Amino acid sequence: MQLKKLASFLVVLAGLFAASLFAASGPAVAADKENTMIITLKDGDVTIALRPDLAPKHVAQIKKLVRDGAYDNVAFHRVIDGFMAQTGDVKFGNMKKGFNPQAVGTGGSDLPDLPAEFSQSEQFTRGVVGMARSQDPNSANSQFFIMFAPAPNLDGQYTIVGKVASGMDLVDKIKKGDEADNGTVTDPDRMIKVRIAADSK
Repeated sequence: MQLKKLASFLVVLAGLFAASLFAASGPAVAADKENTMIITLKDGDVTIALRPDLAPKHVAQIKKLVRDGAYDNVAFHRVIDGFMAQTGDVKFGNMKKGFNPQAVGTGGSDLPDLPAEFSQSEQFTRGVVGMARSQDPNSANSQFFIMFAPAPNLDGQYTIVGKVASGMDLVDKIKKGDEADNGTVTDPDRMIKVRIAADSK
């Protein structure tokens, strides 16, 4: 009798463990290939689950830029250890075409700036991808950042567009910048190739 009780207890425990694993994966598990962005870094691929449910306009713009090839070879121009890695300046950040170390971080794309889509239900935790902007809340365009660690001060202030589903260890290896110079990176790492999973042959 005791053995049966123990066995059923273990089954319940296993079920709880599986449920907690599923819950922990949450929105980071890409729901579909159309909303899965893959960034190839020097050490391998980072998979990001995009969140059109949170920020439909921002996600649509990111996907357009990805499909136009605009993010390929764009530098991680601002990287602060323990905070975030910023990239996506398609105007000044392309390391194969027109890279401008003085201007990188000030540019966007030829597409219009976007109205804020701030979320009150999601927080800036490790692996979250947010849109960079100026002091104007409605100025996000093409630049985005990936969080190394939680930053509650960003919650409700910046648009969340996704979360790293796999490859966060590779994000951790992105070359860090000078903290005294606001994270500016000399000879920065880059996004070698960016694609939407649905487009892969």
